[in-house]
Amino acid sequence: MNIGTRIFTMLYGRRVGADADGNVYYEARRLRRFSGQSRRWVAYRGAAEPSRIPAEWHAWLHYTTNAPIPETARQPWQKPHQMNLTGTPASYRPPGHDYRGGHRAAASGDYEAWTPGS
Repeated sequence: MNIGTRIFTMLYGRRVGADADGNVYYEARRLRRFSGQSRRWVAYRGAAEPSRIPAEWHAWLHYTTNAPIPETARQPWQKPHQMNLTGTPASYRPPGHDYRGGHRAAASGDYEAWTPGS
């Protein structure tokens, strides 16, 4: 967070809460003039990575809920939040991907290649 955002947060923000990752969530003390909603934002812990926002806080940031969903309301089948690994060496690469050797399984017997003029 740069110095301008820190000053804006100190002057106009009200802390709403924090998540287990250390991100802190704020909302403006005043409502917006035309929409009647308060501005909401997040101060990331470390580098700004939007995919690190848990679903409970994402719903609150996007005005889906008026209050953040408590973490105690999580269902046993819900998995913990994972970062988006796209573009990293840990990203998913299916069989046949160039980074996995570029070899894929042979096509099954029901595949017939098209040849022109036949």
